[in-house]
Amino acid sequence: MKKSFRSTLIDAILSGAEEYPNMVVLNADSARALKLTDFSAKYPDRMYNVGISETDLVSTAAGLSTTGLIPVVVGFSMFVSEKPFEQIRQAIAYPNLNVKIVATHSGLCVGQDGATHQALEDIALLRTLPNFKVFAAADVTETKAAMKAMLAYDGPAYLRLGRDLAEDIFEDEKPFRPGGADLLRNGSDVTIAACGLMVEQALMAAVALKSEGINASVINAYSIKPLPEELLLQKAKETGAFVTAEDHMKTGGLGGAICEYLSETCPVPVIRIGVDDHFGESGTQDDLYKKYRLTADDIAAAAKKAIRMKGLV
Repeated sequence: MKKSFRSTLIDAILSGAEEYPNMVVLNADSARALKLTDFSAKYPDRMYNVGISETDLVSTAAGLSTTGLIPVVVGFSMFVSEKPFEQIRQAIAYPNLNVKIVATHSGLCVGQDGATHQALEDIALLRTLPNFKVFAAADVTETKAAMKAMLAYDGPAYLRLGRDLAEDIFEDEKPFRPGGADLLRNGSDVTIAACGLMVEQALMAAVALKSEGINASVINAYSIKPLPEELLLQKAKETGAFVTAEDHMKTGGLGGAICEYLSETCPVPVIRIGVDDHFGESGTQDDLYKKYRLTADDIAAAAKKAIRMKGLV
C-alpha cells in the first residue's frame, strides 16, 4: 500500500516536538506545500518562515542552534541542499552545529516540476562535508524512524525523502542508526544495495531474478554517510558482485560511496543504477524512471551483468 511521505513527515515532526521542547522548525515560505501548517497551528512560536531565501533559512537555523535549540529545516531538496550549499558548509558543517535538514521532493520523483526542481546531486554534495550524517528513507515507517534517530543525535544531519507516495517496505517500527542498513533479502549470487524509492524497485528486481534461479541479497542502505561498512563487506565476500540503485546521479551518490569503500577493502564488480550524467525533465515518476533506466528491469539486467563479470555465468 502506498502512503504519503509528506503526511507522515508532519506526524513525525509533531511527535519530535513533543519529545524535544527545544525543537523548532524552519521553512522558506513552503509550509503549505510541505503540510507544515499543522505544526504552526499547534506551535506558532516554534515555526520560523524566513521567506523565499534559502541561504537565510540555513544561516538562521545555524544561529538558532547556538542558543540550545534544535532547528529542523524542511524544504524541497533542491532548495535546502544545493542552493544554500555554501551556508551549509560554512555555518553548519564547519562549526559542527546541531541542525537537521529534511529534504523532500528529491530526485526524479518530483516529476512534472522538471529539471530545475529535481535534485540529483544532493547526496554527492552533502556526503563530502565533514561532521554531516546523510540518510535516505525508503517509506513512511522509515521516515518516522529517521526523524526520531536524527533528533536523538547531536550534530548535523541530512534526510532525503521522496515527493509523496511510497510503497510500504516496513510494517512495524524499525531500527535506524548512523551506519545502519537493513538486509531485506538474503541471497548468494549478487547483492543489490538501494536507498530511498529505489528500494522498492530493488525488491521487485530480486523477485524477478529469483524466477530465473538467481538469488539476490537486497540491502536498504538508508545510511549513506556513514556507510554500513560491516554489512557491505560481508555481502561483498559472500556474493562477489554488487548493484547499487538510487534516484540520483551515478556520480558521487550511494553507488560512488560503495565503490570507494569496496575498492579499498574487497574489490568486486559493482554496477551502478542511477541517472547517467544528464539533467532530468518534466514527466511522471514512472515515465522518468523508465527513460533514465531506474526500473526493476534495469536493476535485474545490471545484476546479471555483475554476475557475469565475476565469472559465474
